Amino acid sequence: MKWIYAIAGIALYIKMLVGPSPEIELPDLSVVEAIVQDSGVPNAVTGIIFRNRLYDTIFEVVVFTISIMGVYYLLANEQPSCTIYQFSDRPSIVLARLGATICSLVSIELAIRGHLSPGGGFAAGVAGGTAIGLVAITSSSQWMQSIYQRWHTSAWEKVSVLAFIILAVCTLIGFEFPPGQLGGLLSGGAIPLLNILVALKVALGSWAVVLVFTRYRGLL
Repeated sequence: MKWIYAIAGIALYIKMLVGPSPEIELPDLSVVEAIVQDSGVPNAVTGIIFRNRLYDTIFEVVVFTISIMGVYYLLANEQPSCTIYQFSDRPSIVLARLGATICSLVSIELAIRGHLSPGGGFAAGVAGGTAIGLVAITSSSQWMQSIYQRWHTSAWEKVSVLAFIILAVCTLIGFEFPPGQLGGLLSGGAIPLLNILVALKVALGSWAVVLVFTRYRGLL
C-alpha cells in the first residue's frame, strides 16, 4: 500500500512539473476601487469586513464570545492542575519576553493602522493573544491571574463586545461618522474604532482562555 501512495505522489509531482500552467485571469479592479471609495479606507478587505459584510462580522464576534463562555463551562467541574511546568531557564525567558514585546507592538500597529495597510482587528487580537501566551509560559499563573483581576479584564472584554455591537448597529441603521480623507489615520468613519474594539475583544478573550487552560490543564 505504501508503494501505491509513493507512486501516486511521484506522478502528481511530475504532472505539476511538466503539465501546462493555467492562465491567470485578473479580476476586475473596478470592484476593488468601488469598495475603497465606498468604505473610505485603502484596505479593501477591511472595508468588506466592517461595512459590506458587517452582519457576518457581528456574529463572528458573538461566536468568539460564546466559545470563551463554553471553555469556562466545560472546565468548571475539573480539578485545577497540581503541577504547572513553565520555562525556567534564562535564555528561554528572555526570548519569550522579547517575542511578547514584538507581538504587542505589532498588535497595536495592526489595530490602529489596519484600515490603511494589511491587517485589522482580528489579526491585531491574535498578535495580542500571542504576546499574552508568551508571557504566560514564562510567568507564574497566580501572577497572571492577579493582573487579570486587578485590571478588571473580564469587564473590559464584555464592554468591548457591547461597544462593538452598538457601534455596528449604528452603522447598519445609517448613522455615519465623518469619513475623513482617504489614506489618513482618521478615515473610514467608524471602521478604525471597530478595528480597535475587535482587537481588544480577541486579545482579552485569548487572555481569559490562556488563564483557564493554564489553571486546569497546565502548560504543555
